[in-house]
Amino acid sequence: MSGLIFWVCLALFGFVLILYQLYPDERPLGAALVHRFAIVGLAVLGVLWGVFMRRPLGINVLYRLDAMITLGIGGVFGLSAYVNSEQRAAVWAAFIWHTFTVFSRALVVPSTGRRSAVIGAASYVPLWLAGLASALEHPEQLEVPPLPFVIGVVLFSGMATLLATTGSRVIYGLRAEVRQAQQLGQYTLDTLIARGPMSSVYRARHALLRRPTAVKLLPPEKHGADDLARFEREVQHMSQLTHPNTVAIYDYGRSPEGVFYYAMEYLDGVDLEVLIHLDGPLPAPRVVHVLRQICGALDEAHGRGLTHRDVKPANVILCRRGNQPDVVKVLDFGLVVEVERGNSSEGPAVLGTPAYLAPEVITSPERVGPQSDLYGVGAVAYFLLTGHRVFAGTTVAQLCLAHVHEAPIPPSARTDLRISAQLEFLVLACLAKDPSARPAGAHALRTALAEVPEAEQWDEDAALAWWRAFEERRKPAVDGAGTAGPRTITVDLMARATTSGKLS
Repeated sequence: MSGLIFWVCLALFGFVLILYQLYPDERPLGAALVHRFAIVGLAVLGVLWGVFMRRPLGINVLYRLDAMITLGIGGVFGLSAYVNSEQRAAVWAAFIWHTFTVFSRALVVPSTGRRSAVIGAASYVPLWLAGLASALEHPEQLEVPPLPFVIGVVLFSGMATLLATTGSRVIYGLRAEVRQAQQLGQYTLDTLIARGPMSSVYRARHALLRRPTAVKLLPPEKHGADDLARFEREVQHMSQLTHPNTVAIYDYGRSPEGVFYYAMEYLDGVDLEVLIHLDGPLPAPRVVHVLRQICGALDEAHGRGLTHRDVKPANVILCRRGNQPDVVKVLDFGLVVEVERGNSSEGPAVLGTPAYLAPEVITSPERVGPQSDLYGVGAVAYFLLTGHRVFAGTTVAQLCLAHVHEAPIPPSARTDLRISAQLEFLVLACLAKDPSARPAGAHALRTALAEVPEAEQWDEDAALAWWRAFEERRKPAVDGAGTAGPRTITVDLMARATTSGKLS
């Protein structure tokens, strides 16, 4: 409100100064005094807007500022009307400009009708006094007799206050209804973290626990029943996983509008795709440290008969948990399938990210299993070590053909960073076309990674130093976040219970 009125009054003040320069004979006798008050008023508004609004303020402070701004503007316009009372239109011009202020407040500031009525009426008092003084001191300037003039001033301000009060009451009531409806929900969405063609992820807060949470939304208008069912299966599968390197699931449900969502732990880190684009290829010891944690998460999933099917850098978050750096979290099991249901009567489907698809996902989707995830681990390792994807292509078809038929260039030939022969052998083994030629499983790959020369070369001190530098580097982005207004979703617990019963 202070910023809005600042710019409007600045424009008005500039217009008046230019007008008096062009028509000096029209300049009122008390113009200099009014201009001083206007400059002081603009300075106060500028300070309120530029300083106080940059920090969180209590509601009582905001109430006082609200009253001070409106009453102060009414006082300045009242003074202007009185000082310029020898001009015929002075009072009415001041009334019109101040009415803009009162109406703007009704639109911008959340306020009850009673509060708007009190502040609006009080802010017109200086103008009533200016009108009364004009009627007594300069009756010759009035187009109507003094008494009707004073009554007209009171009626004009009363009607303006009544209209502003009604608007405030309606807007405030609508906001209250929205808040009341939103109280059915458990999660308040604050900041958009990521938006894709199929879903959106928001940083959120639980209504009672107040812990930071990430909420993923799947709008029904973008998906069919099969997509929604697969999304719900994703939640159920992920909620079974308890490995520390797998993102934890807290809750799921549907809003009354049909938006399916699930709430998971909020990870204040960086995904591997972004990390490589920011810093380039990682040193091999750090890559081994990351890969071993990915294998740990996949080992638990495979042990439960689950295959991820979309292992890629964007689905791996590197974060700092407590004071422990470089903690990996594997997320987005949106394409997870149960191995024993691979021959479902619904028929297999080619799902995943083309740059990281195992050959059998393309040629024989019914053969997809844990070995397919190991191919994804190999493709992720290749990307982390070289900064390049295993194969390049301008179309999905080119990428798919390359995965099926082309041999990958050894990663050591595509980077200047040192890669041991043992690590390169493991990466290329994961990228074997034949699933049986890959490591025996995620546990076996993790064990093999522990034996490469780089396994013990990335220590906690190096990781902490990197994270301190990284957090310093991203401070401006963090401080500027949160531009999106809070949103809340409601949870239909009965619908969730019904769907859960059907799927269990």
